[in-house]
Amino acid sequence: MARIKIVHTTEYTYRNPVGLLRHRLMVRPDDSHDLRLHHADLKMEPEPASIYWKHDTFDNSICFVEWPETLRTKRLSIISTLDLTHHPEGPLLPQYSLETAAEKFPLSYNQSEIADLGRLTGLQMPDTDRKVEAWARRTVAEAGSTNTLKVLEAMTRAIQQQFRYGARHEEGTQTAVQTIELGTGTCRDFAVLMMEALRSFGLATRFVTGYLYDDTSGTTRGGGGTHAWCGVYLPGAGWVEYDPTNGLVAGANLIRVGVTREASQALPISGGFVGNAGDPTGLHVDVSVSAVPIR
Repeated sequence: MARIKIVHTTEYTYRNPVGLLRHRLMVRPDDSHDLRLHHADLKMEPEPASIYWKHDTFDNSICFVEWPETLRTKRLSIISTLDLTHHPEGPLLPQYSLETAAEKFPLSYNQSEIADLGRLTGLQMPDTDRKVEAWARRTVAEAGSTNTLKVLEAMTRAIQQQFRYGARHEEGTQTAVQTIELGTGTCRDFAVLMMEALRSFGLATRFVTGYLYDDTSGTTRGGGGTHAWCGVYLPGAGWVEYDPTNGLVAGANLIRVGVTREASQALPISGGFVGNAGDPTGLHVDVSVSAVPIR
């Protein structure tokens, strides 16, 4: 358990004064059994005319921000500060009590689960040559076990070990096929690869966006910005989180902010401006996370 402080700073700069259209923010986690949110603060310059909160399709907490139509500015700054306590689910390698039918990989869901999981079990990206399925089947075969938890852990480690991590700040996510072909990617690319690989076996997965903390080893990848990983639905255990970028299991060092069906639905900040295409001159993002263990 740890007390966490997160400061997420985003700054846009423009060559000429621009108007600001409505922005959508996904930066606030919801209270849950594994997270207690003590305080959340948003500061913006220029000051908006209105701020209101809603829940999206996936029940994530979403903030909508609007500015006066007459406003013109050469800079937009958004600073989100969070103070929370995180209660990880357990040790790095938890032994969940899976339902009997889910203990052997690949598992099957019952009819009531399939009705609710829906699109989360199906492939979301084109793969005409079935490269993702081939990679997934090879990885599962190399796991040396049919135990579901061991297979999922093996796939998490395989992505960490086989692919080169490279930070990429521009928007957009590679397809799973592109990540396999390039052999490199970001945390969001690796999350999507694991999601699609497991969906090729009919497992329900979802994209998770949030923050990474407690990097005392010096080897953790994905800090300094928002982080991404995937959740897998396992009957008897529910949603279990896997971070293929760092080989982390069960969210021990992960602060979940939002969950979606695909990566494009999980942008931390999105919005538009009124001006010329060449007006944007810079985007700076910085995430500072400090963690104090609680005994």
